[in-house]
Amino acid sequence: MPSFAFVNGSALGGGLELALHTTYRTVSSRAGRLGLPEVSLGLVPGWGGSFLLTNLIGVDAALDVVLWNPLRQNRTLTPPQALEVGLVDAAFPAVRYLEDSLRWADAVLDGEISVARPHRPDALTRIEAWPDAIDAATLRLDNRYGRVPQAPWAALQLLAAAVDGDRTAGYAREDRAIAALATGNQFAAARYAGSLIRRRGKNPAGAPDRALATPITKIGVIGAGLMARQFALLFLRKLQIPVVITDLDQVRVDTAVAAIHTEIDRLHTTGRIDQDTANRLSALLSGTTDLAEYAGCDLVIEAVFEDLAVKHQVLTAVEQVVRPDAILATNTSSLSVEDIGRPLADPQRLVGFHFFNPVAVMPLIEIVRTPHTDKSALSTAFVVAAALGKTAVLTADSPGFVVNRLLAIVMGEAAHAVDQGTPLTTVERAFTPVGLPMTPFQLIDLVGWKVAAHVQDTMAAAFPDRFHRSENLHRMAELTPVLQRDPAGRITGWSTDAHDRLTVGSTPLTAEQILRRVQDGLAREIAIMLADGVVTDTQDIDLCMILGAGWPQLNGGITPYLDREGASSRTLGDTFHHPTIAGRDATARTPSIPQSGRELE
Repeated sequence: MPSFAFVNGSALGGGLELALHTTYRTVSSRAGRLGLPEVSLGLVPGWGGSFLLTNLIGVDAALDVVLWNPLRQNRTLTPPQALEVGLVDAAFPAVRYLEDSLRWADAVLDGEISVARPHRPDALTRIEAWPDAIDAATLRLDNRYGRVPQAPWAALQLLAAAVDGDRTAGYAREDRAIAALATGNQFAAARYAGSLIRRRGKNPAGAPDRALATPITKIGVIGAGLMARQFALLFLRKLQIPVVITDLDQVRVDTAVAAIHTEIDRLHTTGRIDQDTANRLSALLSGTTDLAEYAGCDLVIEAVFEDLAVKHQVLTAVEQVVRPDAILATNTSSLSVEDIGRPLADPQRLVGFHFFNPVAVMPLIEIVRTPHTDKSALSTAFVVAAALGKTAVLTADSPGFVVNRLLAIVMGEAAHAVDQGTPLTTVERAFTPVGLPMTPFQLIDLVGWKVAAHVQDTMAAAFPDRFHRSENLHRMAELTPVLQRDPAGRITGWSTDAHDRLTVGSTPLTAEQILRRVQDGLAREIAIMLADGVVTDTQDIDLCMILGAGWPQLNGGITPYLDREGASSRTLGDTFHHPTIAGRDATARTPSIPQSGRELE
């Protein structure tokens, strides 16, 4: 008997699996998100989800939905994307969605519409393309995530086995996989992380009353570089209010405005916004070299070079133009927000608003308060972050804040190992058990060697006894390329020029020694940050690292991981959680450490 599913809301996990059991599916243009996020929770799709999906849309598309999307910050499908891959058979505008779906269903039942399934795998695909797709995914999963996460490998095995086309066997395989995963440590850890993101993300600690926030009707962006462009586009899309972008040179401004218009056009051509929305967003954007245009702005954020003098210059100039109640924000990643606001006539209006790159994708904003930041500015920052769809965490004005401070431990230990004479491949291999989305040198290569060297210098200057400053980082910043890679993107060594410029010692470390140094360094630094009040408690550390650094949810966050690995006990004689997350729920707590983090230094 033919059955139909009409999807007019989000369909995640069980909701989508229910729809997969019907013969036909339609979706509303405003349905929301569609996907199978179970892998991010330490599980695999159930109710036949992995088997049914793979045999409906093919193994390549199923790998995206079941495996890669959950591993990439839980990406999901939009209604147009669901139609494109064959997950649904028809899409209709939201205004008459139910009527159009019923009319379409009648036509299908009457034989007036024949539903084609071009993505459904045929016999040749099962024989030839299916194994190749699984082999490629195996290599990619191994290279990118290693063998530590259990759920992704279990999901990959289910998708591989679905080639047999046997529904009963497919259901039985899912049952066995879920039973094994649900009783394991990683599911407990992922459950803690998932609950943390939902609870803490919606109710950020330390956020002032929303009633204190300044209404935002116009935003200014200082600078016309890549980050500034990303800010402007995000504000336009999420807030749909006027945005003005400025720079010293009109050519740079015009280039930035044109680039943002191009991105808006791309959003339209890919079906993510309609033509009316695209026209409206383009009309809301303006660019100029005249700072007087900021006069009507309620919030102005700077995105200029990480140079204190430059930030002083632009912010003091803007302060003379904006209203007395307008909020000023800085996106600095390493400088002191208090120092940035020192020459301002009213430093109370300044707040740190630290985004992560790429701005549209990364879900975290670190909101930085100084001793002078008033509650109105702080409340406005939290309200704006929520309107942008971001998770905000309040931090004190301390070097590196949370994410960059802890990543500097990781990168610093990697650089230290190289400086000692450790082969690059050994250093890369040392971090595999953690399951991070990138190895330290992949991350350094992405953000730029000059930027990485600057961050390490900043942290080493602030905490010289705990952060390693590497001259080799500075030497590499002068070269391109620095690394050699194989066709799969794995780092295989230094480029010839880089190898010739390296200065290394004769006391190499083993992979195990490197990992232990990193684990103990992270545990020590987190304890100091908690004692010094950089954040309110351990949960904020975990939340920042999951959402800002891609720390695997399957580890439960960074502090449960350090507890399980023994780093907390080795370094502090205590744990961050009681009981430690190891197969059961845990309550976050601050370990028994000195009143001041300085005593741990």
